[in-house]
Amino acid sequence: MRRLPTALLMFIAGRSAENRIMEAVRRAGHDLTLAQARLLARIGPDGTRLGDLADQAQVTKQTATALVDRLEAAHYVTRTPDPADGRARRVRLGPRALELLPVARAEEERIEAEWAAHLGEERMAQLREALGMLREITDPYRD
Repeated sequence: MRRLPTALLMFIAGRSAENRIMEAVRRAGHDLTLAQARLLARIGPDGTRLGDLADQAQVTKQTATALVDRLEAAHYVTRTPDPADGRARRVRLGPRALELLPVARAEEERIEAEWAAHLGEERMAQLREALGMLREITDPYRD
C-alpha cells in the first residue's frame, strides 16, 4: 500500500471535521448547503467584500453573489456600505449566523478534544504548531 501524501491526510481530517460541524449545525435547525457554510466561514469580524469572499472560497463573483443573495434572504448575512469605499458593500454576519456560531464552535471543541485524546496532548500540541507554521506559507488569507 502506498504512503498517502501529507496533504491528502490533512484533507481527510479536515473534511471529517467539516462534515461533523455541518451535521451539528443542521441538527440545530440551520438548513445550509456546504457552499453557503464555507462562504459564511470566510466573513471577517468587520465584514468582507463580496469579491474577497469569492476569491477566498475560490468561486466566481457571480456564484458568490447568488450564495450571498440566498444567505441574506434567510437572515444569515447582511450587506452594509463599506466605510472605506462608498461604492462597495461589505457582507456581515446576520442574526441567524450569530445563532449558529456557538453550535459550530462547540462541535469544533468536541473534535479537538477527541483528537487530543487519540493523539495525546503533546502530539496534538505539535500538530497544531506544525499546521500553524505551514499556514505561514500556504494561507494567503491568514490576516
